[in-house]
Amino acid sequence: MGELAWEKRQFGHRARLALTPAQARLMDDQAHAARTMWNCLHDWWTMLPKDKRSLAAADAAIRQARKEIDWLAVLPAQAAQAVLKSYVQAWRNCWDRRADEPNFKARLRAVMSVDIPQGRDLQIKRVHRRWGMVNIPKVGRVRFRWTRDLPVGKLANRENRITGARLVKDGLGWHIAFRVQTLELKPEPHTGPEIGIDAGVSLPLALSDGNHQDHGRPARLPDGTADRDKWLNPQEKAKLLRLEQRAAHRKSFRKPKERSSNRLNRTYDQIKQLRAKATRRVVDWQHQTTTHLARTYGTVVVEQLNITNMVKSAKGTIEEPGTNVAQKSGLNRSISQEAWGRTVTMLTYKTGRYGGTLVKVPAPNTSLRCSACGFLTPGSREGQATFVCKNPDCGWCGNADWNAARNILHLYRIGLVAIPAAGRAVVRRTRGAKPATAR
Repeated sequence: MGELAWEKRQFGHRARLALTPAQARLMDDQAHAARTMWNCLHDWWTMLPKDKRSLAAADAAIRQARKEIDWLAVLPAQAAQAVLKSYVQAWRNCWDRRADEPNFKARLRAVMSVDIPQGRDLQIKRVHRRWGMVNIPKVGRVRFRWTRDLPVGKLANRENRITGARLVKDGLGWHIAFRVQTLELKPEPHTGPEIGIDAGVSLPLALSDGNHQDHGRPARLPDGTADRDKWLNPQEKAKLLRLEQRAAHRKSFRKPKERSSNRLNRTYDQIKQLRAKATRRVVDWQHQTTTHLARTYGTVVVEQLNITNMVKSAKGTIEEPGTNVAQKSGLNRSISQEAWGRTVTMLTYKTGRYGGTLVKVPAPNTSLRCSACGFLTPGSREGQATFVCKNPDCGWCGNADWNAARNILHLYRIGLVAIPAAGRAVVRRTRGAKPATAR
């Protein structure tokens, strides 16, 4: 193969850690030290005048704090430097208008995490078909679930290696996310068909060819309300309800500005475990579905959606109160549960891995225009799931999400492509494409 047939690829691999109680306490101490260091760095940065803020001064302040405060020294020096780099990068993202200003990290709300920036500190070794060992600084050797081959030992070299890792804690315990760099053969261009995909609530992924992808979990309960726990089975839903009632009962005894009791925190931890289990199930379904789509289709076309604006509250103001606030709240919760942005992110890198492409088209009127005749007539949506064309010469009827998916593919074929620029979507017609007068 020629030199151009190879390409560098970076990806992450997450595995569950099997910690002893003593190791778990050490990990918790490091995570709290990293969070406290972020908060101290944030206070130091915001209080100083702008002319005295510098990376060197911040580095000196961190080194001095680790010398004077014993419980900050439990955090390895490299992890402390990673906190500084993350904080500076957060400000750069704010200045580039990609994110909000960095803020204070609360003890119970912030994600507990520790960064290991150098891969050589990990010393990974496979000891069993299902288990591996990794060295965590100031914690020791820890077992983790071996579910994927990693470039370690004799397989590791300059091009294929682990560049670092990040330790993250969720409701199910501590996990390690490896940062892997590999050199792989560049995939051949995918010769599969084109497909338009519309993301919805009642039908998660509607495909223009009719091969819809559904996870089989209804978005609404029999009484019509949104099912916020659809990824849990009936026994888990009943347990979650009992835990939420127990938490509300115990919270009623807490006085204002009083710390939560240990019993209340344990109840919150049990609720987090069930929530994390539901999240893991939806992510697993998204991975399997997007992998199937990337392998099957050469060109995947989706809408350019601004999900942040779509899930805004409809409460309004006191002078101008909103309408259908409860219904909009349920819709926002359903949209957030489907995690459309995560699905598009997975499709983006998986289509590139298999030689395909992902294209975004403008979203306006894709669900209101008839995919058979192209006319946009009011009142064509009968309910949430049915589309009926009001054009007397057409009268096409079908699933509303399927109709939108066909319109999405048609926009790509006539050359209307949405290109993100400076935080907004710019519609451009590709060269050589002509508007179609009939579908």
